[in-house]
Amino acid sequence: MKLKDHIIIYVLLLFGVSVFSQQAKLKKADTLFNQYAYVKAIELYKELVQDNYNKDYAIRQLADSYSFLRDPRNASRYYKQAVRQANIPIEYYYNYAQSLRGIRDYRESRVWLKRYKDSGGALKTENYGREGNFVENIKNAKQEYFLNKVRFNSKYSDFGAFEHDGKIYFASTRDEGTSVQRIYNWDEQPFLDVYVIDKDAKKVDHHSKLKGEVNSIFHDGPVALTKDGKTMYFSRNNVKENIKGSDKDGFNHIKIYRATKKGDRWINIEELSINNDNFSVQHPALNEDETKLYFASDMPGGYGGSDIYRVDIYEDGTFGTPENLGPIVNTKNSEGTPFINGDGTLFFASDGHEGLGLLDIFGTIENDENKIIDVLNLGEPVNSNSDDFSFFMNPDGLSGYFSSDRRGGRGSDDIYSYYRIPLLHVEGVVTDAINNRPIPYSEISLLDAKDKQITKIVTDDYGYFSINVDRNSDYKIIGKQKKYIDDYRVFTTRNLETKTQIIKTDLLLNPLQDVVVLAELKSLNTIYFDYDSHIIRKDAKVELDKIVNLMNNEYPNMIIRIESHTDSRGSLTYNDRLSIDRANATYQYLISRGIDPKRITEHKGFGKRRLTNGCEEGANCEESDHQLNRRTQFIIVKME
Repeated sequence: MKLKDHIIIYVLLLFGVSVFSQQAKLKKADTLFNQYAYVKAIELYKELVQDNYNKDYAIRQLADSYSFLRDPRNASRYYKQAVRQANIPIEYYYNYAQSLRGIRDYRESRVWLKRYKDSGGALKTENYGREGNFVENIKNAKQEYFLNKVRFNSKYSDFGAFEHDGKIYFASTRDEGTSVQRIYNWDEQPFLDVYVIDKDAKKVDHHSKLKGEVNSIFHDGPVALTKDGKTMYFSRNNVKENIKGSDKDGFNHIKIYRATKKGDRWINIEELSINNDNFSVQHPALNEDETKLYFASDMPGGYGGSDIYRVDIYEDGTFGTPENLGPIVNTKNSEGTPFINGDGTLFFASDGHEGLGLLDIFGTIENDENKIIDVLNLGEPVNSNSDDFSFFMNPDGLSGYFSSDRRGGRGSDDIYSYYRIPLLHVEGVVTDAINNRPIPYSEISLLDAKDKQITKIVTDDYGYFSINVDRNSDYKIIGKQKKYIDDYRVFTTRNLETKTQIIKTDLLLNPLQDVVVLAELKSLNTIYFDYDSHIIRKDAKVELDKIVNLMNNEYPNMIIRIESHTDSRGSLTYNDRLSIDRANATYQYLISRGIDPKRITEHKGFGKRRLTNGCEEGANCEESDHQLNRRTQFIIVKME
């Protein structure tokens, strides 16, 4: 055999060994991937890409691995390469769009979402694109959640926090201070345990672990607690006597267990009847009266990856049949970490409804029959471009916790504390003053304290209107409709309790009688006062006598109200008193001329809050301009 032949054989042998080595590496990477050991699988797939062995497949696996690790930055990097491959499954278009949302590239995300849909893909939820430019709508919405610092996060994963009886319960993968750490292959962090600390605690270590039998050597948490603090529901791996249970494919699922408290220890661990070895049941939550347990599950018959369910808890502690909450809540993707607040509103996390990134937190909207009719994204800062989940609200409705793996945190998942200033709105019904029927399609104008129009809307079929307003402000709202006399109300949002969300302000419109009445009403002038005085002037008496004549002789059923004002000079308190004196003087004058007091519904003073011009305190105005603000006006409430 010639030397050349020896060389050829040697090269072929080397090539064969190399191919065999690469095949073995790919097989090992896939085994790790299928065992959810994504961190280790990524290392091998990267080597395969570098060696140019089955590169397209390895790139797709890298993209999916990073996606499962909730790392959109790296996932988008590899999905970008994957979608350029020939004959790529269109599902990768959708996955790429989702990863782009995770890095706030919303414009490009919409491009690939459209490509996915145009290629025949069914969107995970019909909500996508329903509200046009969703992200801009969310970012422009008025903020009602504000963040506080949390001092007990770690460099590991911390989530599922809630308060009970002065203590905070949460789940964490921290396991510092122990001699042996068991590592979860998925993300190579320790397994979850349940911790409990005092609300004002700053230090958390292994001594803070829940005492008793809830914590095992595998995943435990998050948890839900009954109001009396004696019963705990918690998620845990399917484990019996520290041995994992598995389905037919060897996969270990999550189940919900129940524990009872004896002294300071949690014992008597009991598996719930709703569990199954072949699917996961997790994330327990109780409704207000503790008659229903809400949870997440990927049981057969659902809408997607995992759905929100609820099940009746009977008085004897047994359970009914789980009920899926339906397609308004659940999507073809995943929903989880449910929570029910004191008002019965369901909050949950989802990556199927339209959101700002990966998992977002949503709240449900119910009709008068307590039926869920829609879901609402909680917006920023509760939601971000990352995973946001495990929402909890204290009984006051104004504070609580949620969890997120957003940038800027301390660890993998972090716990965030929030306080809430609920949105405030004025609502009411526009009604015909004669027959008390609602007036549909009435024009409603909202004005600020300077009579500058803020917004204009139209009432619905039932004369109803609702407008968002700011706190600590003064407003005027005017109702108009053809063939009716305008009506208005003034109201303030100052000094309201934080939990107040609605100000009721109904409007009554009186039908116009005829053209003559209109002319007469327009001839009723505003009356004016001298500076720092509430004495009725001679010119004012002339106008007041016109009103007396009209009410006594022409329109004996007409009802009015009196509103008095001051100019801007002097303190707010003093001017409030002065305007009340002017209203009283006007009222007394009309009564002294024979007007029945019942025909004057109100005589109120508004001080300097409603100036008619720009003559605010300190402004350089002529005396004639200040005079225009020292006035009393007459509003017709009813006229037949």
